[in-house]
Amino acid sequence: MINRRRSARRQLEATELNITAFMNLMVILVPFLLITAVFSQTAILELNLPGASSEPAESPEQTLQLEITVREARIEVGDRNGGVLSIIDNVDGEYNLTQLGEKLREVKSINPDKFDCTLLLESDISYETLVQVMDTVRIYELVQDDELKRFELFPDISIGDATALSGGA
Repeated sequence: MINRRRSARRQLEATELNITAFMNLMVILVPFLLITAVFSQTAILELNLPGASSEPAESPEQTLQLEITVREARIEVGDRNGGVLSIIDNVDGEYNLTQLGEKLREVKSINPDKFDCTLLLESDISYETLVQVMDTVRIYELVQDDELKRFELFPDISIGDATALSGGA
């Protein structure tokens, strides 16, 4: 009888949980879930809804919203509010970045306080072309008195898809 009590006490003693397998699973599962997680992208659209009054709302002064659209055969310089300002066709299969720089310099002289623009590209435009156009849009280089001078044009560049925003070619 005494042996039974001793063996019962031994069985009643708390046994340790073996969570090693569970910890191994968590060590693998947590990084996997973090790596494969898709982070959501949010888009904010600014809407100006009419007020409750019956008076016609005054239209805000429309400022230049510069858009440069790079297509396969040309570059279009335009204003989102006013339409296309200039179309610069390719020369010998190459983009005419010199003419683009001159047109952007004209636009900058008319709007000296404007620093932002939107660069829209078709899906098949190469990365190298994107970089060249961005360099042309950001600064204008001019040689004066045997010295290279750089003038800032539109350094704040937003990039987008030409077909999605402007309805295609």
